[in-house]
Amino acid sequence: MKAVKHFCTITKHKILVMKECFQVGLYRQGILHDLSKYSWTEFRVGCRYYQGNRSPNNAEREARGYSSAWLHHKGRNKHHYEYWLDYSMDGSGRMTGMKMPVKYVVEMFLDRIAASKVYKGRDYRDSDPLEYYRSGKADGLIHPETRDLLEKLLCMLAEEGEEKTYSYIRHHVLKDKAQISGQ
Repeated sequence: MKAVKHFCTITKHKILVMKECFQVGLYRQGILHDLSKYSWTEFRVGCRYYQGNRSPNNAEREARGYSSAWLHHKGRNKHHYEYWLDYSMDGSGRMTGMKMPVKYVVEMFLDRIAASKVYKGRDYRDSDPLEYYRSGKADGLIHPETRDLLEKLLCMLAEEGEEKTYSYIRHHVLKDKAQISGQ
């Protein structure tokens, strides 16, 4: 039964992100979003640790000390800032966040909305993605420009709602077709 519930949860999430991506013009990303969640590496963990009210990756992390599903997922999905971690160019040898292409920052933003809607259900409010983000900030791991854009969109959503925020994304953030198809 957990397998069916997990499948329904990830599919609901994927469909929500796809619809949101389509609203802002990111058609390819909408179709391809989170396909790795259906891979055996991620899906089996999701089934085993499924709870329905939060990511199974958190439960796996609590049980094993790490999440094999998350490590697999973040390494294959460019809309996660963790995908963009690399060694700093300052010669320090430290890991740091690289600047994300704008289209992936937008997808990350939309991903957070969909996750909040799935886990909050009818209790969802436009401020939930911002509250969730603030509860687990990435600090030095996310590039400052990436962080600024993500926070701007999350704040705009919380204060002005989806319609205005999606319009802003279409007309200002993704105004250049190169930002949608390239990078």
